[in-house]
This record gives sequence, C-alpha cells and structure tokens, in this order.
Amino acid sequence: MSELIIRRYRQEDQSAVWELHVQGLQQMGAYGGDGPWDDDMRHIEEHYYQNEGEFLIGEYQGKVAAMGAFRKTGEHEAEIKRMRTHPDFQGKGFAQRIYELLETKARALGYLRLHLDTGVNLIPAQKLYLKNGFVEIKRDYVHMGILAIFYEKKLG
Repeated sequence: MSELIIRRYRQEDQSAVWELHVQGLQQMGAYGGDGPWDDDMRHIEEHYYQNEGEFLIGEYQGKVAAMGAFRKTGEHEAEIKRMRTHPDFQGKGFAQRIYELLETKARALGYLRLHLDTGVNLIPAQKLYLKNGFVEIKRDYVHMGILAIFYEKKLG
C-alpha cells in the first residue's frame, strides 16, 4: 500500500493543485469561476513562500491527493489556507498530517496565533480544526454569500 508523501509545492504541481482547489470549492458550493479571489493560487510562491509561509502537497499513489498552506497576516500570526483533500482520498487522515506539519513549521517561524475560516457545511473540516485546538471566534458571510466559521488557535 502506498504512503502519503508530504513535500513543498513546486511549480510543476500547478495544474494538479488548481484542479484540487476547484474541486474543494465546488464541494463547498463556493466555486464562482476564476477570479481575483484565487490570485494566491496562481502565484503560490509569491503569496506563501515570499510571505513567510508554507504550501504543502500530499502525494498518494502518484497523485496530488491533499494540500494545505499558511501565510503571514501579522507580526506573530498566520492564516491557514487552502486545506483540501481530493474526494477519492477523504477520510484517510491526510488533512491531519498536513495540518500537523503546517503547525510545526508555523511554530518554528515564531508565529503565536493561527487563524482560518471554513464553510458551515464542511463538517469534516470543522472537526479537524476543533480536534487540533482551534476555537470558534465568529461566523460571517464571505465570498459568494457563503456563511463561514472563523477559528483561531494560540500557539505557545
């Protein structure tokens, strides 16, 4: 049986990452077509690596099966972004493994707080974040009128 291989994003991953991103948005009912809200996905190095962040890919059976990232949003805080698992591989713990590595990297970079948002209908994502110590701080409408839950976690 294949193992999940987690590594940093590379430019040659762009099309597979884009496809996984769109699948995730469609699954959430939040895909509004290509627009400026996806600029970070077109320029990953700039938005993540050049912004004191990270973007990880999980490969399984030779495919990009999962991904996740964070980027700096304040002096000591970062936002978890673009957590996705391909529908064929959900429920295997891939998101948990990617999240753990992201948190480890964020701690190593000196971040003291992580924050994120996820859709109210994404129950598996909510469970992942609550299991990992995130606390709900508010609910608000985001892109395309989707109701989102905003979470934060203090590191330290």
